[in-house]
Amino acid sequence: MKNVLGIISYDDASVKVAGLDEFRPIPSLSFLGRYRLIDFILSNFTNSGIKDIQVYVKNKPRSVIEHLGTGRQYNINSKHGRLRILTGEGSVQNESYNHDVASYLQNMTYIEHSNADTVIVAPSHMIYTANFKEVVEYHNETGADITVLYKAIDNANQAFIGSDSLILDSNKQVIDIEKNRGKYKNRNISVSAYVMSKELFINLVHLADNLSSFYTLKDALQDQVKDLKMMGYAIDGYVACINSIQSYFSVNQALLDETIASKLFKQNWPIHTRTNDSCPTRYTKDAKVVNTLISNGCLIEGEVKNCVIGRGVVINKGVVVENSIILAGAIIGPNTHVKNTIVDKDAIVTKVKELIGSDNQVMYVKRSDRV
Repeated sequence: MKNVLGIISYDDASVKVAGLDEFRPIPSLSFLGRYRLIDFILSNFTNSGIKDIQVYVKNKPRSVIEHLGTGRQYNINSKHGRLRILTGEGSVQNESYNHDVASYLQNMTYIEHSNADTVIVAPSHMIYTANFKEVVEYHNETGADITVLYKAIDNANQAFIGSDSLILDSNKQVIDIEKNRGKYKNRNISVSAYVMSKELFINLVHLADNLSSFYTLKDALQDQVKDLKMMGYAIDGYVACINSIQSYFSVNQALLDETIASKLFKQNWPIHTRTNDSCPTRYTKDAKVVNTLISNGCLIEGEVKNCVIGRGVVINKGVVVENSIILAGAIIGPNTHVKNTIVDKDAIVTKVKELIGSDNQVMYVKRSDRV
C-alpha cells in the first residue's frame, strides 16, 4: 500500500503503567519476554504492506530508537519505504500540552510531504492483529470519512476500563463515542485506530488546535462524530489494552494459555521484533518449570511456574517464582519466594526472602533496585 501513511501515535493520557513507565515509554515496554508493545502495531502495518511509517514518542525516546533502529527487522526497505521516529520538539511547561496534536503540528512538514493519500493512526498500547489492507478496502467501499477499528466484548465491566466505546447503528456507523466506565458487560471497544484521508487528518489536527490547546485527535473526533460518516470495523481474534500495571501483568499472564495466544499469534502473520544473539538458557538438575515463557541466556536452578522470564535472568537454588514477570537481567537470590510480582530489569532480590503480591494488587520491584 504505497499510498498509505501509517502513524503510531502517542498513547492515551489515561495509559499509566506505574513503575515501568518511569524508565521507558509505553511503546518499548517489554512484553512476553521477547517483544516490545510497539512490535504488534508496527508488524500489523508492515505485514499489511505499509512502508511509510511515522512513530511518535512522547518522552524518553532512547529505548524506542534503539529497538526500532532502521526498521529492517520489520521488513521496511529504505529504498521503498521510510521509518521516522518523531517527538514533540517544543518546550513543555505543562504536561497537558504534550499531546498528539501538538506533536503532529510540530512535525507537520513530514506529514504534508508524504506521498500518501490515506492515513492510518493507531497507538501501541492496544495489542491485536489486523490486516490494514482489508480495513482500507472496507473504508473505501463504505465511502466512510473515517473508519474506526473496534472489538465487541462481553466483559467490559472488568476489562478495557477507560477505553472508548462505540455506539453503532445497524449499519455499523458510529453515532456516538463514550468512555467505558465498567457499567455494562457488552460494549464495542475502540482500539483507537483510525483510517481517513490525509487531507481530513490534517484538517482535524488544525481543528483540534483551534478549538483548544489541550485537545487531542480523539477530542476532535468526538466533536465531529455527528458531522462525519464514521464507520466501525470489527476485529477478529484477541485484543488487549495495556493501560495500567495490573493490565500489563494480567495480559502477560493470560497469553501463557496456548489457546488464547493462538488467537493473537497467527501462522501467516509474524510479529517482528529486534533479535539478540545470546546463548541458550541453562537448566540445572534441580530446576522445575511449569507453564512458563523463558527467554534466552537465563540460568534456572529453582522452581518457576506460570511466569514470563526475560533474557539473562538468574533464578538461584531454592527459589520459587509463581505467577510473576521477571524482566531482563534480574537476579533472584537463593531461597526466595516470589509470587504475583513484577521484577524490573537488572533488579537483584537477595535480602528480602518473600515478595508476594495479590491477584488484584501486583507487587513491583523497580529497575536496578537491590532488595
